[in-house]
Amino acid sequence: MKNRVCTFFGHRDCPDSVKPQLRKMLVELIETQEVDTFYVGSQGKFDSLVLSVVEQLSQKYPHISYEVVLAYFPVRRKESLLPDFSHTLLPEGIEKVPPRAAISWRNQWMLRQADVVVTYVNHNWGGAAQFAALARKQGKMVRPLGKI
Repeated sequence: MKNRVCTFFGHRDCPDSVKPQLRKMLVELIETQEVDTFYVGSQGKFDSLVLSVVEQLSQKYPHISYEVVLAYFPVRRKESLLPDFSHTLLPEGIEKVPPRAAISWRNQWMLRQADVVVTYVNHNWGGAAQFAALARKQGKMVRPLGKI
């Protein structure tokens, strides 16, 4: 059976109050949509919230897997979302992408892999809004958490 993949696009300044709704949505995706693979970005508060929920859910649902998809070659930094580089993925080909284009390239890669896209978008500008719109245009199942 093919893995059902979920990825995420959201604003950097996502409030903690989104976490319960996010958890409920991911449980529903696991239990009713057979999503078993999660690709999470590595920038901002939304990605951090997603990672914490997916890590918790992996304890309850041991069949699911998750990867933090990096936009840059990993460098150990204090501000990293992860204490180590377990559960990270560096997409093949990203090493040839100029740094200024790496996040967009990584997001396009994540979108190509996805069956389902969870979004947190409250305004129609910026990368999160751009990739949420692109996901809809490509016919992906889009599950919004924000206003848009």
